[in-house]
Amino acid sequence: MARRASSSLHPGIIIGAIVALVILIIAGKSLLGKKASTFGDIAKLDITELLENGNSLRGNEYLIEGQIDEKLQWTSSRGQLVSLKIDTPGGAEFVGIEIPTEFNDRNIDSKQKYVFRVKFRQGGIPVATGIDRL
Repeated sequence: MARRASSSLHPGIIIGAIVALVILIIAGKSLLGKKASTFGDIAKLDITELLENGNSLRGNEYLIEGQIDEKLQWTSSRGQLVSLKIDTPGGAEFVGIEIPTEFNDRNIDSKQKYVFRVKFRQGGIPVATGIDRL
């Protein structure tokens, strides 16, 4: 009677498949690990427009991205006011952003990067309508 060849997989193939799978998982996490803003349909604010005449921006929505420099004021009934440090080609600029009480459940940390969706109200004051931590 003739013997059949063994049909088991070679250990080198199994180890190679496991290594390839681990590499794919690591590569996928590094590519997907960067958080994308969920505010893709809104224009990014040109900081020079705000500095020239913030009142002309009232009623419009923009994205502002930067690092929380300092928490200026907080009350449970009115929300909070933060100073956002924005890096520009001419150097750092600081913008005060009012965060309404609807975001009181968020832990806004100093020295952390955030992207804010803001709507400008009377006087050119940006009021947060959405917040994402980067």
